[in-house]
Order: sequence, then C-alpha cells, then structure tokens
Amino acid sequence: MGCGNVFFTLIITLSVALITYNILISANASLKQELPGPSTSSIIDPIIQMPVEKSRKYGSNAEKRLFHTAVTASDSVYNTWQCRVMYYWFKKHKNGPNSDMGGFTRILHSGKPDNYMNEIPTFIARPLPAGMDQGYIVLNRPWAFVQWLQKADIKEDYILMAEPDHIIVKPIPNLSKDGLGAAFPFFYIEPKKYELVLRKYFPEEKGPITNIDPIGNSPVIVGKDSLKKIAPTWMNVSLAMKKDPETDKAFGWVLEMYAYAVSSALHGVGNILYKDFMIQPPWDTEIGNKFIIHYTYGCDYNLKGKLTYGKIGEWRFDKRSFDTEAPPRNLPLPPPGVPESVVILVKMVNEATSNIPNWGS
Repeated sequence: MGCGNVFFTLIITLSVALITYNILISANASLKQELPGPSTSSIIDPIIQMPVEKSRKYGSNAEKRLFHTAVTASDSVYNTWQCRVMYYWFKKHKNGPNSDMGGFTRILHSGKPDNYMNEIPTFIARPLPAGMDQGYIVLNRPWAFVQWLQKADIKEDYILMAEPDHIIVKPIPNLSKDGLGAAFPFFYIEPKKYELVLRKYFPEEKGPITNIDPIGNSPVIVGKDSLKKIAPTWMNVSLAMKKDPETDKAFGWVLEMYAYAVSSALHGVGNILYKDFMIQPPWDTEIGNKFIIHYTYGCDYNLKGKLTYGKIGEWRFDKRSFDTEAPPRNLPLPPPGVPESVVILVKMVNEATSNIPNWGS
C-alpha cells in the first residue's frame, strides 16, 4: 500500500509539464493497484447550460461486432437509482434487431459491495486515495476503468462507455469502424478554443490541435485493446489537469472529458463523431433515429407546455431532485404540448420503476 501512495505522491508533486511529458511518452504504462480504501465523497451534477447550435452528423453503421457496456458509478442513492433504470432498459434492448450489445458491467468505485450486486453485474473498483480527487469525484472514473480493464475477464472486443443517466431507447449496433471509435460530439468541448492550455498535454509534435475530438469518454464505443492503452493515460492526464490551476479553471466540471479526448488523440485513436448517438432533452425534442436519452438537463415547463428553462416549472423532471432518494413510481406525465423526447423519457423512467423489484428500497 505504501508503494502506491508514494507513486501517486510523486506524480502529484511534480510539475505539470514533467508529469505530462513523462506520461505521454510512456503512454502504455499501467497504474499501481495498491491504493487505500473507500471514499465517502459524493457530488451532484451541476447544470450545464444548453447549446445555441447543433453539431453536424457523422458516422455510419458497422457490421455485427459485440461490445461490452460499462458504466462507472458511486454507491450514492443518486447514482444507484439511475443505474437501476439504465440496466432495466439495457436488458430490454440487448437482444433486439441490429443489436451488437454484449455484456454489461457497473464499475462501482466505492471500494465495497452494495445492496444491488445481485441485480446489476458489478465490478468493485477502489476509489482514489482520500483527497486526491479534490472534491471532483469524476476523477475516479478513469482510475476505475484502469482497474476493470486490467482485472476483469471481458469477452467482447469492444467497449461502450456509458453513464448512469443514459436510457437506451433501441438496440445499439457497433457504430465504430476501421479502427476508429464512435463518439457523441459535445458542443462545449472546444479544443481549438483552448489550444494554449491543451498544448501542455498535447505537444505540437503530436499534430494539430484538431486531432483532439470534441468528445468525452461517454458515450464512446472503442476497441478494447485501444481502451487498455488509452485508460492509464486518461487517468494520468486527468490528475495532471486537475493539479494545474489554469487547466482546472478553464475546464471545470468537464476536465475529465477533455482528458479523455486528449488521451485518445495521443494514442492515435480517432473517433467517428456520431451526432445520432443520443439526444439530450429538453434541447432535443424528438427521438428520431437516436439510441440513447441522456437526461443531464432539467426539464421545466408551465402547464401550457412551454419550456421555462432556468426557472423551476409548474411541471418538472430533473434528476437532481432525487439526490437523496429515488424518484417515486408513476411520476406525473408532462402537460400537453411538451416535446416527445421529454414525454418518452418520463414514460421510460416510470416503466422501469414499475417493474424493478423493491424500488425505493
């Protein structure tokens, strides 16, 4: 255990430039496993402002190649009810038409089992040492993936990295192709805008800053072997970014997303930017051909069905309303005039909670 602490202490205390240089040159290096036990820290997602424009569509379907779906989570009530709903819909669509969905794992980074081990296939990962995440619990995500990829027996050749607040709306094919990952482009990941900051981690000899895709780690479908190389770099770049005040201030809550995008580029793994991967209500109003609903934004409407975003509505659905207890069964449906995406989201949550045994326990 002492070796692990010394290893990470050295990483954190070195200058950011030296950290990233050494890490990026030796990108295949693994992290130590001897880290101390569970952390009790928890954090509720901040509200991300909605975009003012949408990205272009990219990508195409691919031949049948199974992928393993992996979701990282804490043992908080907030993460747990989302995982239970997510896994319910995974099972519903796993064997549907055109599905390349294989196994499923909840990577639980609390360091100890919880009450849902028999309900959801789960891998227990150790959290970072106390204080290392600096209150940014998301830093546990890349470290949890490193442990899972090193220790778990993963049958599939591809991985879908998903999140607890994803609801699968139809069977997902393997959207990756020709050695490229398949990823959703986020409007707020802007490598060109932050080129001066990102050059600390992606030096000019690695190529133009446009090699860094506007993605996070989720949703992403990527080859398992590629992810095994990316994950340790993602871990170390995340730590280096969080340690650097300029980078931390620039990226804030999405720092770990930038770290994944940088790490993918450092390993030469490009991504098909697949806008049809998911929708994000209430900004996206129709399901269309999308595969995932990501309910990261609060949905607030008046009783006439008009969006009151930024102001609590007469009718609302916001995951942050259920941070200490799971949502009740049979949530009220939106009033007439509310877009399809929000109506379907609430109906899908209601179906899951009505059919999951011991809901709310």
